[in-house]
Amino acid sequence: MAMVFIGGSRDIVDLPEPAIERISSIVSHEHGVLIGDAPGADAEVQGVLAGYGYEHVGVFHAGKEPRHNLGDWAAYHVPPPPGARGFAVHAVKDREMARRADYGLMIWDGASPGTFLNVLRLALVASPCVVYDTMRGRVATTYNIADWRAMLDHVGTDVARQVIARMTPDEREVLAA
Repeated sequence: MAMVFIGGSRDIVDLPEPAIERISSIVSHEHGVLIGDAPGADAEVQGVLAGYGYEHVGVFHAGKEPRHNLGDWAAYHVPPPPGARGFAVHAVKDREMARRADYGLMIWDGASPGTFLNVLRLALVASPCVVYDTMRGRVATTYNIADWRAMLDHVGTDVARQVIARMTPDEREVLAA
């Protein structure tokens, strides 16, 4: 069974129709789904999966309990490092989902640095990722770091700066290579 890391921006409350169709395809092919517990895209995707009564889902969370687990699926606690704050609380969980994934599906608002970093994390482990960019109305697939860099060239300097600021030293090293 292939594992698909599905994620997206917290500001997304309506999934684009092509993303819903892709989720339907994931269900019909009985792929496993790795998903976070955040509001926004994560919760919306969980709602779609719960609507199907889909069982092959794992919800990853950094807190004691998942913020959202709409299908009462298996929950995987990935604790943050001591003293972590803000985005860093959830970054370890996101890296773990990327590490376990064969593929990715990201529903991105065109600005969220966390979602865009998850695309990089998938590229780092050579897992293809379909990205629905709701801001630009585009769909792209990244297969490698070169594809991710090409996307980075088009996100704008403010988003790029935020993405780079949130990277680990290992992730930054990829950009220098």
